[in-house]
Amino acid sequence: MIRLAEKEDAPQIAAIYRPFCEDSCVSFETEAPDAPEVAARIERIRRRLPWLVDERDGRIAGYAYASPHRERAAYRWVVEVTIYIHEAHRGRGVGRALYAELFDRLRGQGLFKAYAGILVPNPASQAFHEALGFKPVGVYRKVGYKLGAWRDVGWWELALRPEIDSPAEPTLPPQTLDPKP
Repeated sequence: MIRLAEKEDAPQIAAIYRPFCEDSCVSFETEAPDAPEVAARIERIRRRLPWLVDERDGRIAGYAYASPHRERAAYRWVVEVTIYIHEAHRGRGVGRALYAELFDRLRGQGLFKAYAGILVPNPASQAFHEALGFKPVGVYRKVGYKLGAWRDVGWWELALRPEIDSPAEPTLPPQTLDPKP
């Protein structure tokens, strides 16, 4: 079941994310955030954009969210997307399902493009994103230093919908709007 993340999901999300911080270069965070920090991130992101989890048998199998690509006003129609899947659920369609739901929600908010920053080389993540329609657009060479070496980050772009002149302002996700009386 794919649903919006809640702060109560933070311990499971933190556990999924921890090995990517501590044991690999996939994330450039060097210290894994604890559950209270993850809960704060969920709350902050969900004010403007979706953070989703795939829950199976009461456990979080993976999560995906969008965050602002940049803070300057002209970037407000594009986002950066992030996805992490628990190792026991990789290759089972969790990532595809999460991204499909995330992209539908982003389109509904009036957004046009999604960008994914991927450690390169990372053949599995690169292939996954390209299979979903992402196109490579560039590489930041030796942009991060982790686990004893300089690392590259590639950037991939997905058009959520065709660009138009004079686009409407992006909307907030429904969960952030005040309920009507």
